[in-house]
Order: sequence, then C-alpha cells, then structure tokens
Amino acid sequence: MPIPQYILALDQGTTSSRAILFDRKGHIVAQAQKEFTQIFPKPGWVEHDPLEIWSTQAGVAAEATVKAGKNGKSIAALGITNQRETVVVWNRKTGKPIYNAIVWQDRRTAEYCDQLRAEGHEELIRQKTGLVLDAYFSASKVRWILDNVRGARKKAEAGQLALGTIDSWLIWNFTQGELHVTDVTNASRTMLLNIHSLQWDEELLRLFDIPASMLPQVRESSEVYGETKTTVFASKIPIAGIAGDQQAALFGQLCTRPGMVKNTYGTGCFMLMTIGPEAKVSRNNLLTTVAWQLNGQVQYALEGSIFMAGAVVQWLRDNLGIINTSAEVEKLAKQVRDTGGVYFVPAFAGLGAPYWDPYARGTIFGMSRATTAAHIARAAIESIAFQTMDVLKAMEADAGLTIAELRVDGGASANQLLMQFQADVLHTQVVRPRITETTALGAAYLAGLAVGYWQSVDELEHLGQADTTFSPKAKPASIAVHTANWQRAVRALQAWSEAPTQ
Repeated sequence: MPIPQYILALDQGTTSSRAILFDRKGHIVAQAQKEFTQIFPKPGWVEHDPLEIWSTQAGVAAEATVKAGKNGKSIAALGITNQRETVVVWNRKTGKPIYNAIVWQDRRTAEYCDQLRAEGHEELIRQKTGLVLDAYFSASKVRWILDNVRGARKKAEAGQLALGTIDSWLIWNFTQGELHVTDVTNASRTMLLNIHSLQWDEELLRLFDIPASMLPQVRESSEVYGETKTTVFASKIPIAGIAGDQQAALFGQLCTRPGMVKNTYGTGCFMLMTIGPEAKVSRNNLLTTVAWQLNGQVQYALEGSIFMAGAVVQWLRDNLGIINTSAEVEKLAKQVRDTGGVYFVPAFAGLGAPYWDPYARGTIFGMSRATTAAHIARAAIESIAFQTMDVLKAMEADAGLTIAELRVDGGASANQLLMQFQADVLHTQVVRPRITETTALGAAYLAGLAVGYWQSVDELEHLGQADTTFSPKAKPASIAVHTANWQRAVRALQAWSEAPTQ
C-alpha cells in the first residue's frame, strides 16, 4: 500500500484559522483561511469564542483537503501550530467552554501581576519558567476565570474542568474528548511549567491557585498523540506535531543548531535564537523558552519581542498619509540615498526588548529644513533593522554565541531595502526562504518526522527552502556611525521618558 502523500498543517492564529497541505518537498498543495470574531468587552480586554475557533479551524481543514481533491486517506499526519498564551477553560463532561478564551493580548490581570511582583514572586517565576512576570502569559488568565465565573472554582476543585492553550482545545475536539494533551512549547508559555524539569510545577500551581487536575498531559512536539475521531475527514488521521507559532516558525526555518536565529517581521517582530539543551535564564531582559522536544531531546531558545515593525509603516500610511499602501514605503525611501541624519525611534507603545521602557514614546531626531517624506520613510525602515540589532546583541551576550546568519520571514521581509540594511547593520547574512509560511511548515515538519514521512532533520535541510540571501555591502565605518547615532537617539528618548510630565 503506498504511503499517503501529504501533511496537513493547521495554523490557528490570533485573527484567523488556516489550513495548509504540504507535499514531500515542502511545497504548498492547497490552503484555506477564515477569519473569526475579535471580542473586546472592556478596554484592554481581548477574547475569542472557543467554539468559533474550533468551527473555523475544522472548516478550513476540510476545505483545504477538498480543494486538493484529497480525502483523509491521502494525509499522512496532522500538525498543529497556534497563537500562544491564549487559554480556554471547559467542562470535561459537556466539552463546552465555561467562558470565552482569554487572548494573549489581554491586560485584565496586569494589576494582579503587579501584586505578585510587590510580594516578591518575580525572581522565583523567572528562574522556574524563564518568563517575565506579566499578564501576557496564561496562568493569571486561568486564575481570573476561576475567580470570576460563577461556580468555576468549586467545579475545578471537584475535577470537572479542563484548561488548555489553543492546541489542547483543538485536539480535545478533534478526538471528541479522548485526548487532553499539550506540547512542551505551549506548556512553557503558561507560567506553570518548570522549564528545567519539563513538569507542571506544584509551587506555581499553588501560587496561582490552579488545581492540577485541570492540566493537560505534557508531550513532545513531534510524536503520534492519537487519531482524529471527528467527521471532518473521511478517515482517521494521526495527530503528530504541536508547537506554538513562534517555535514552529523557528523549526520551519530549520534553526536547529545553537546560535541560529529567525526573525518574523510582522506588526511587531518576534526573534528567537536556538541555544541548545540547557535553559539559560537571560540577563538582558529576554525570555527563555522551550524551542521543541524531538526524539526525547529538548532544545531551548531565547526570545525577544519588538513592538513596532510593520506597524511603523502602517503609521506612515494611516496617520501621516505619506504613502497610500504599505508596499509603497520602499519606493518612497529609495528616492534618497540615506536618511539625511534622521533617526526614528518608533516607541509608540513603549520600548520592548532589551529596554522594557513602557513610558517611552515615539520620536524622530535630526530633522532639518531639508528633511522630506522620503527621509522619514527611510528612517522608519531603518528603525526596524536597528531594533532587531539591539535584540540580537542581547541574545549574543546571553548565549555567549555569535550568530552566523539571520533567517527571516513575515510580511516586511519582502522589503528588499530593509533586508539589505539589516544585513549591513548586523554585518551578517540575512536569508529569506522561498516559502514564507514558515509557521505552518514547522508544524508540518514536526508531524511528518513523527510518522516517518520525512526521516530526519538532515532530509529537511536538503529540501532547500532558502530563496534570497542578502550579504553585507556597506562599509563597516559608516555602519558604526549609524549605529552610534541610533543608540544616542534611544538614550535621548529614555531621558525624555524619565522627565516630569507637568
């Protein structure tokens, strides 16, 4: 009997559910996508309807399979990647959520996190989980549901409730309640997993007052967890790969050796560096997270977030009106040879890693009467590369590793000017893949390896996904001047954010 020919990757994101069918060469055969509702009950609150997440994800899985003219029998395995930190609590008996999913962006538990910090719990949490104490992660969200949904805590203590990140919720539904599992990458984002032992931590569960009976079983990122039982597919399909979206992109980019880095240029940037089998806690305000667990071997990563990347270009378009579409920014910036001494620090929502200055605000330095819209556009593009450089330098310092190259994906990686300048300021190669759907590809790779569709990581590396390589071209002396001026601009901005506001 011939081996089935395709891997189905489900990419459950923050605004849409997607399904992509990949062939043995890692090429896309078919795909489908459906957006779902964003719910904002109060300022700073963000929720999703878990039943809508399930129905859209099941719907696009069926649609992509039908589009390719395939049924369940031609799919070797199913891989899942998902928005991280978003959490659902549901009734084990009925399978119904007791509240909406609370999304990673939600800030309702910020005061509670401040309280934990004031009580001196921050260092314990950082040492055990590799995370900064923040409302971003899942634990405080679960506690809020237990404290604010009528009867929830009583039911939880009686073992009647289950909690899970979105991967767990989807698998519960795909297996009709047979499997309650998660993988190490998603578990490492809950603030309840000890990333050194890879076990749920009793001390953290007590701190957040969450019964252990609610938790899913923690599994590897690449193994056969079970089979689908729903009517979505004509036959049963092995569920064989799980990873949170940024870890999936790291694996999809095949950053499998220590010192390899990927940067996803979206609204913000998510940068991850593989650091090897030891979880080093950052001294430079980065997160330590599980990269994946494969064949019993765990790999860790450092992670840094940049708040404003593509969002800077959107601001030029929507607020300044100097471009009509985001794609026009490169053409405008190319009208000038350089920024004319203009430096743009786009701290519209504060400065992210490695500064973590929530009070910083966006500022443009160095303007003169000769400054044009083109200079500002070019400075905006360069700001994305400079922010990436700052996070990378912090990663190199933490890991004690020098990067060989930067692998890139995401919308803004299509900007040639940005990618070239990125190579110049880092003085290293920037590699852009042929298939930019690296998140879904990572989930497909993990699932395919588990069922023998691909035999090894070496085989994946021979698929040759690299497309365009940008090598440094600028003179190091001129880049050193630009870098020094950028750092001067950041210092000036920090001085402003510390100044009295009267």
